[in-house]
Amino acid sequence: MFDVPVDTVYLWLGVAAFSVAVLGVILAVPTTAPPDATRVADAVDRVAVEPAGAQRTMQIDATEIRLGPRQISLRNEGGSATASVTHGPITPAVDDDQLELVLYGRPPNIVFESPAAFARAVEAAQTRTEWQPAPAQVEIRRVDWGGTDVTLVG
Repeated sequence: MFDVPVDTVYLWLGVAAFSVAVLGVILAVPTTAPPDATRVADAVDRVAVEPAGAQRTMQIDATEIRLGPRQISLRNEGGSATASVTHGPITPAVDDDQLELVLYGRPPNIVFESPAAFARAVEAAQTRTEWQPAPAQVEIRRVDWGGTDVTLVG
């Protein structure tokens, strides 16, 4: 009369297993949203159609950034996002100290010895497409010197 019915034990084991599964799903959901790569790509497009010397600074919420010739990819704990630019190509200025100086406002004729050296640095930078640590803000600048017209991003 005071025995525990066998099916009650199975019911409690089933409820416990279901609870563990739900907890696993809840813990697997990212707590942050993926970064907004489209907003950055739109800003790059806006600067790319403005006259040389145009610049813009944008805050981003990403831990890594990848700049391709026509794409911007951002990644954080919430996932990754990629957006294309219409007016490219993009020239990453993250691995080249001289291009970074130009990105932050130094005239290219002071940083580079010739327009040809500037063109070579731009060409080399456009081939780098690996993930990089992302800064807190992205700088975008349009530069035109000696026949090389580029949009620097870094």
